[in-house]
Amino acid sequence: MYNPLLQPDLKLMLQENDELGLCEFCNVLYPVVVAEVLDGMEPDEVWRVLNACDVHRRAEIFEFIVPHQQMDLVESVDKKELSRLIEAMAPDDRVDLLENMPEEQVEALLPLVAQAERDDIRRLLSYPEGSAGSIMTTEYASLPEDITVREALDRLRQQAPNRETIYYVYVLDEKRRLDGVITLRQLILSRPTVVLVDLMRRNPVVVHVEDDKVEAARQLARFDLLALPVVDDQNRLVGMITHDDVLDVVQEEADEDAYRQSAIQPLEHSYFDTPLLEIAWKRGIWLMLLAFFALLTAGIQDLFDGVTESHKFLALFLPLVLASGGNTGSQSATLVIRAIAVAVMDRHARFQLARREFLTGLMLGSCLALFSFVSIHWIFGQTVMESAVVAATIGMVVTMGTLTGSMLPLVFKHIGMDPAIMSNPLIAALSDMLGVVIYYTIASLVLDRILAG
Repeated sequence: MYNPLLQPDLKLMLQENDELGLCEFCNVLYPVVVAEVLDGMEPDEVWRVLNACDVHRRAEIFEFIVPHQQMDLVESVDKKELSRLIEAMAPDDRVDLLENMPEEQVEALLPLVAQAERDDIRRLLSYPEGSAGSIMTTEYASLPEDITVREALDRLRQQAPNRETIYYVYVLDEKRRLDGVITLRQLILSRPTVVLVDLMRRNPVVVHVEDDKVEAARQLARFDLLALPVVDDQNRLVGMITHDDVLDVVQEEADEDAYRQSAIQPLEHSYFDTPLLEIAWKRGIWLMLLAFFALLTAGIQDLFDGVTESHKFLALFLPLVLASGGNTGSQSATLVIRAIAVAVMDRHARFQLARREFLTGLMLGSCLALFSFVSIHWIFGQTVMESAVVAATIGMVVTMGTLTGSMLPLVFKHIGMDPAIMSNPLIAALSDMLGVVIYYTIASLVLDRILAG
């Protein structure tokens, strides 16, 4: 977190028209720190600060400004000035900015952007949202395979100012197909006369331009890379995904999962940047769904009203039964959703997971059933048969809750939906319905039969 005294000092420089101080402020501090200090300031003040530095530094700072403030700044600046800023931004960052802008505003702005950058923007905007192409950058370093290390280093010096990173150098043929990859470390440590074709690593790890961005993040993490090349159907290199973009994807996915696990529709912006009505709506639609399941549970319970009238003690231990199933199901759902997020599961892995969760459910159910039986019989003074009914129900509900919590996320994943939709409250609601049915069914079958006998 930045020093809170920086913003008052910055506003003082604005009041005194200290252009030199503003320039030093922008150039000395990290761009992200400058953006944090600018947060909450008026658009005209922000532009005065940004205009004190050159356009490239201005672009670096602008990329870290929160999206809603970026939109305010876009609305308050001349289109020609904005076009210069967009040309200086990294390809992936400027596309993120344009995607948040109204389409008609983008179309009015693009003619003011240089032809090369305009073509690049249109190409990146054409890729599906959530794909690898939508988060990649086209500022990669590339070389032919038939040159020496000495020539390669000379060419990299020329490319470096316009590339996001040169640590990975991609070796391309005359049709821009990806033949291999070389690291800058290899180039520095190799003899100057070695030809790249003898040095490069063939068949590098790649992602297709239309692959899901989460899969791209998973591949980069799996192979411990700093960047990942992105290719098209003809294996032509079209861009690369860097580690900082992957961190954004991981953070975004973690935020979405956290929201869904708590039965909240994911927020597009931070909590304080989201209007109250939008927050209420995103929470309310899930609460309505959960209320619907609660009403179904109440309706099922009403069907067994006669059983409750005959055996009053059943109502006393109903919360214990429902809590046991709901808590167990939520635990299983959390474990499975996390497992899905960090690894790809084939049919064998899914079967093994179901088997392990079933056995875990049996063990947990047996322990909780025994604990409940002893507690209900000795502490609450219920008969052995009454205690056994509650204990047996808890054993079955915990086992079924474990299976429900583990299998439903896998089912959602299999049909192409986000498994995190199976949130803890939703799993608990489904377990409640199942628990009521099992509880009163066992009670009616066992206790009523004893009384009838």
